[in-house]
Amino acid sequence: MTNVKKLEVWNKAVDLSVRIYKFCEDNIKLKNNYSLKDQLQRCSISISSNIAEWSDRETDKEFLRFLYIARWSCSELRTQLLIVKKLNYLDEEEYNDLENNIMVIHKMLNGLIKKIWNDI
Repeated sequence: MTNVKKLEVWNKAVDLSVRIYKFCEDNIKLKNNYSLKDQLQRCSISISSNIAEWSDRETDKEFLRFLYIARWSCSELRTQLLIVKKLNYLDEEEYNDLENNIMVIHKMLNGLIKKIWNDI
């Protein structure tokens, strides 16, 4: 079992989720779009939650499954943020910053996935 609090990728994912939650609460336009707001929040929290679930698994196959789910959630969140941007709920600068944070997490997850594949 890995101590998830020591994983940089988990900490970055938690920080991203907090940022998404704050964005959803502070954005008046998005605040009233309950379905999109809920989806953004659920997706963002899924990243760190699946990394945490991964850290408590017994086999490499289980590890990989949860890391893939976390990575898929990154891709889903990128799509949702693009929609939010196209709805003019998010400015270009903040969109680019969030996109960059997601991509960093995505790359870190890729690294963990490759490491586990190499260890199998």
